[in-house]
Amino acid sequence: MHKNNLHLWQHSHTFGQDRKRPGEKRTLMVIALTGTMMCIEIVTGLLFGSMALLADGLHMASHAAALSINVLAYVYAWRHARNRDYSLGTGKVNALGGYTSAIMLVLFALLMVWESLDRFLHPVQIVFNQAILVAVIGLAVNGFSVLILGVGEHHHGQEEHHGSHSGQRAHHHDLNLKSAYLHVIADALTSILAIIALLFAKYFGFIWMDPAMGIVGACLVTRWAFGLLRMTSGILLDKQGPESIREAITNRVQEDGDSRVADIHLWSIGPSMYALMLSIVARDPKTVNQYKARIPNNLSLAHVSIEVHTAP
Repeated sequence: MHKNNLHLWQHSHTFGQDRKRPGEKRTLMVIALTGTMMCIEIVTGLLFGSMALLADGLHMASHAAALSINVLAYVYAWRHARNRDYSLGTGKVNALGGYTSAIMLVLFALLMVWESLDRFLHPVQIVFNQAILVAVIGLAVNGFSVLILGVGEHHHGQEEHHGSHSGQRAHHHDLNLKSAYLHVIADALTSILAIIALLFAKYFGFIWMDPAMGIVGACLVTRWAFGLLRMTSGILLDKQGPESIREAITNRVQEDGDSRVADIHLWSIGPSMYALMLSIVARDPKTVNQYKARIPNNLSLAHVSIEVHTAP
């Protein structure tokens, strides 16, 4: 066979990663909001000597840094999508961004616990009106950010629902966007708990509720972060894809009663994208293309490799 005909069997490994994802633009908008609010709080905190303003500004700075990591993951993925050094594209950069951001969520939770314990041991005088105002403004900014990023979360949820034909589900959507969403949710939760604690402290004298709410918030943030770590680490370590998809492939390949799936490897290579390696044994084997035609086309398989063996 002439080498010029090889292109008939070759294909691109970009898998759509060379296009900008909608989550990138939404995350940039949230960074702009968070960064602006962060600068205002830090500057006014320094000018007016308000520790409440300064502390909230520094919290927002940590989330702005985490959101920046999310954007860098998007940019790196589409800029290097055609780099041949990445054998199956740059889709996993999405999971890497989510994993890194989840670690920062855990660190943020630990910081919340540390500050809360310090407040238990060394209570400080709270300027209630100013602190409540800061918390309300921060909640408004974070609430708007949640709405911006929540559009993507809702959209992905619809994709998952509509793509679940025959009991199949397209797992692992944009985890980078999900991690950004969790960061603004965590910040909004911090503001809500702070408002509740400050109101109880102001009107009922429950000063201890301020650090107590900080610990409660830290526990919730940690729980979300570990859930995201489990999902993203599974992708980065090539954990087997959903059993429902593997069963659908196996059942369709073995429908003739002669062919048997000897080995199957299914793993995520990007948001809602999987690679498949299949080993088939049969007494009267079909061609590779015939077996490929049996595999349902609604399983988000971006790369399929099949080897066929004749049974003795």
